[in-house]
Amino acid sequence: MITEAIRSQLIEIVGSAQYHDSNEAKLSYSYDATPNYQALPDAVIMPKNREQIQAVLKICNQHTIPIVPRGSGTNLSAGTCPTQGGIVLVFNHMNRILEIDEENLTVTVQPGVITKKLIEAVEARGLFYPPDPSSMKISTIGGNINECSGGLRGLKYGVTKDYVLGLEIVLPNGDCMRTGGKSPKDVAGYDLTKLFVGSEGTLGVVTEATLKLIPIPETKKTMLALFEDLDAAASTVSAIISNRIIPATLEFLDQPTCKVVEDFAKVGLPTDVNAVLLIEQDGPPEVVERDMERIAQICKDGHARSVKIAQSKAEAEALSTARRAALSALARLRPTTILEDATVPRSKISEMVRAINQIAEKYQVTICTFGHAGDGNLHPTCLTDGRNKEEMHLVEQAFDEIFRKAIELGGTITGEHGVGEMKLPYLSLKVGEEGVAAMKAIKQAFDPNGIMNPGKMFARDARKRVVING
Repeated sequence: MITEAIRSQLIEIVGSAQYHDSNEAKLSYSYDATPNYQALPDAVIMPKNREQIQAVLKICNQHTIPIVPRGSGTNLSAGTCPTQGGIVLVFNHMNRILEIDEENLTVTVQPGVITKKLIEAVEARGLFYPPDPSSMKISTIGGNINECSGGLRGLKYGVTKDYVLGLEIVLPNGDCMRTGGKSPKDVAGYDLTKLFVGSEGTLGVVTEATLKLIPIPETKKTMLALFEDLDAAASTVSAIISNRIIPATLEFLDQPTCKVVEDFAKVGLPTDVNAVLLIEQDGPPEVVERDMERIAQICKDGHARSVKIAQSKAEAEALSTARRAALSALARLRPTTILEDATVPRSKISEMVRAINQIAEKYQVTICTFGHAGDGNLHPTCLTDGRNKEEMHLVEQAFDEIFRKAIELGGTITGEHGVGEMKLPYLSLKVGEEGVAAMKAIKQAFDPNGIMNPGKMFARDARKRVVING
């Protein structure tokens, strides 16, 4: 609870313009992109620097006030919903690119930098930051780090954790710690940098990050392969990888998703086939040309109805943009959209897609499937209505089976969305009770008073959904 005395202390630290506890402000930061986990914080603080964050955390740690670090709220596991109240930390004032180091191929940024702005800034120097979550136009680097965000280019280039070289972190007691740095080799002690990437704000507050850059690819081409048979499309994904070709992007969309996305984006996506593969390759021109020819033949051998290469940069970008708009397009159809990210080994893609369709039919719920098929990261997306308790019960049962099937196939409950609060009951399915106990011990060591994003990651026995509509 924030008493008047504590409130005065906090305002003295950050200034009245950066402290907000009006109903309007609290409502604005009461939810993220996850349906049905809305909860009001006690206050919202927008610090301007690390020193302010240190002072705020010292007070909150002393009085056991929850702290929820928040980016743009695009995450999909209720990871930034303040379900235990407390203070939401927003980094819109800490949004500077501090340095682009072309000699060491690094960029150093504050947590509030928008992902796409970072990508554009380094590309202007002929450099490349590959992680590209679909929300990159609005998501922040701090949010990407907390969730270990992926993206369409994850198959070839990896995800956020593969590009974080060093961090500046404020610990719950207000101490500041630096991990890693610009050196590509660093094995001095435990890898604390990787520990904090994907920790979902449960261990500390990231205030600065040093990220790895690579040279920008010389060229790229985009291909659209259409399939009448969904299994054939999924099997083709495995065939491309088994032929030792790693595309920059290898995306899968089923027919319901294609229909909705085309209606939304109007870029010429086909709507009369059961599955589409969106494939992009980048690199030296001769390598791209060779790989795209081989991929086209593999698609044809896999019974693709047609294979088409985009004839212009504008056409290629329109296709990629349409894929990134899948969630936005689907969200228009029903009051509640639940997008999950069950992930399996690449070789199990076709089996997982079949299972999702069978489970949807079993429970008579609408599930559209798309995702980063090349790395096994599928996004079964249920269109439903959170106000319909009977239907929501069926949705819960369907996703329970989907998660269990993913684990059975050697996969995981989440490939890039994180555990948050939405997947609390399923973490032990993946890491076991011993794994959960080890993680809790790490949490206790860093945050003994439990103020950092409480109620996330670890948990209760049943999935919790608090339905709020209106």
